[in-house]
Amino acid sequence: MMAATLCGKLLPKQGWLPVTQSVRHGSKAVTRHRKPIHILKQKLLAVTKYVPPTPVVPKGAYPFERQEVKEESGFVLLLKRELKKLFQDYKMVAVAQNCNSNAEDMRILKHRLHRHGIAVKFFPNQVMCSFLSDSVYSNMAPLFIGPTVLFVSKEPKVKEMLTSLRSSPQMTLLGACIDNTLLSAQGVVSYSKLPSVSVVQGELVSGLTMMTAHTASMLLRHPAHLSALLQQYVKQQSSEEAPKAEEAT
Repeated sequence: MMAATLCGKLLPKQGWLPVTQSVRHGSKAVTRHRKPIHILKQKLLAVTKYVPPTPVVPKGAYPFERQEVKEESGFVLLLKRELKKLFQDYKMVAVAQNCNSNAEDMRILKHRLHRHGIAVKFFPNQVMCSFLSDSVYSNMAPLFIGPTVLFVSKEPKVKEMLTSLRSSPQMTLLGACIDNTLLSAQGVVSYSKLPSVSVVQGELVSGLTMMTAHTASMLLRHPAHLSALLQQYVKQQSSEEAPKAEEAT
């Protein structure tokens, strides 16, 4: 009887729904956050942190590392020989950067430079730097970055080269080696403003000829006139030395 009563109370009746009750749990406070450490204490901990020593590797534990020396190929050696001959035979070696120049522009530029006896050469930057590192032109190595072009001529024709490069904005002059002298781009422009050797030699010869002609004309004049000039020169020298002697006494 008692079991039946309990089952009747516990088991739900047909057509009856149990009473639902929503229970809301309150937020629990988290109290396990780490407290911030003072900056001085952090520095002290970092300084006093134990650093284990590196284990000493016993001799012979690892195989001996051999440094393999890469031999240069025959093509690279051939290019180096050409570069050596180029610097020996040509007095002007200019370096320019090729800024996206197409084949047609390069063909026109080659034609313009060829009329003045200037040739265009192409060499890989790796070969150029390898050659320059073992030569007296090692300071030119920083110029060979990116696509570069060489303008060479047996005689320094700087004005003609600059005139041809003005019509090719894709080419930017970086520097040059003229008569075994390294010049920057501004130095090349200044070099182009100098007179040629023939003009300087002509001016020197004309000056010397004028001086000798003047001396010869004086010697060919009447001896009396020459003696008068010498007496006048002696008087001028004596008049200049007299005040100095009085000041000294």
